[in-house]
Amino acid sequence: MLSIRQPQLKLLEKLCNAVAVSGDEGEVRRIVLEEVKPYADEVKVDALGSVLVRKKARAPKALRVLLDCHLDEVGFMITHDDDDGFYQFETVGGIDERYLVGKQVVVGKDHLPGVIGARPIHLTTANERKYAIDVDDMRIDLGPEGKAKVGDRGTFATKFKRVGPSIMSKAIDNRIGCAILIELLKHAPKQIELCLAFSSQEEIGLRGAKVAAFHFKPDVAIAVDSTPARDLPDFDGAENVSYNVKLGLGPAIYLSNASTIDDPRLVKFLETTALKNKIQFQFRQPGGGGTDAAAIQRVHAGVPVVSVSIPHRYTHSPVSVSRVEDWQNALNLLHAALKAMNHDVLNR
Repeated sequence: MLSIRQPQLKLLEKLCNAVAVSGDEGEVRRIVLEEVKPYADEVKVDALGSVLVRKKARAPKALRVLLDCHLDEVGFMITHDDDDGFYQFETVGGIDERYLVGKQVVVGKDHLPGVIGARPIHLTTANERKYAIDVDDMRIDLGPEGKAKVGDRGTFATKFKRVGPSIMSKAIDNRIGCAILIELLKHAPKQIELCLAFSSQEEIGLRGAKVAAFHFKPDVAIAVDSTPARDLPDFDGAENVSYNVKLGLGPAIYLSNASTIDDPRLVKFLETTALKNKIQFQFRQPGGGGTDAAAIQRVHAGVPVVSVSIPHRYTHSPVSVSRVEDWQNALNLLHAALKAMNHDVLNR
């Protein structure tokens, strides 16, 4: 069994604290390249900025398995300079605008500190306060010496923290997937050809994963991502029994979502692997959302896919919360699955 210890936590902290909003993933890409090059047989960066890694099999006619995670995170793009350090911006990826006002942010390559401002409560009417403030009425305030350019990306300034059994950070979606793939490469089994895609631009349309899948032509693929935990108490204080996944119950194996019906052979294989190895897991009940699996399954003549995600609370907000034990169980489930995987998985 693999373990999450200080080196793995330090790597995830480094990944989460980096700024890599969709289309500008260079800061995280450099970290990933540094980590994978000592262990890979082939490494390349494709035209969309995804990192593509191959670990060759030590057996003939090996199954080609693609593991995918995405590099990018939600954030903002500067769209206009209003002078005096004020900047108009648009959101990049799915962000609830109610999260934004008053939040500290960092902008550009130099991580310029700023805050998202809007009119204070003293200057708004009671009727205006009934509605969420539109992004068009907000500005990023970098101060008179803060100089940004149109097109610069920015995101929340939250730093990674370990708090007891939990980790709290921006961009857990999906830097935790990046950390898992890096660790799996270090312990790659020999009977399969292991392909890893650290994909770009997932948050704005699963773009990098589609290109990566065309490159690798995998026999099967697993998308490793984060998924929202819907486990907060109900408004009356009772347990919410309608959640899709819950923190502390292990990685979530997908059955279906808004864009994919996961391959039942792979779902059953992961379930059997988890039970055999006594690894805690849960099923993500069918519902909305989706992962890079949706793009991967549609390339060439089709690819059997399944998604495995680590649950976290407060998706696409300034800070998300996950459990270290769910991360470790996800790592061990995928490691055990890769060691047991062969062509028979698709013949069941």
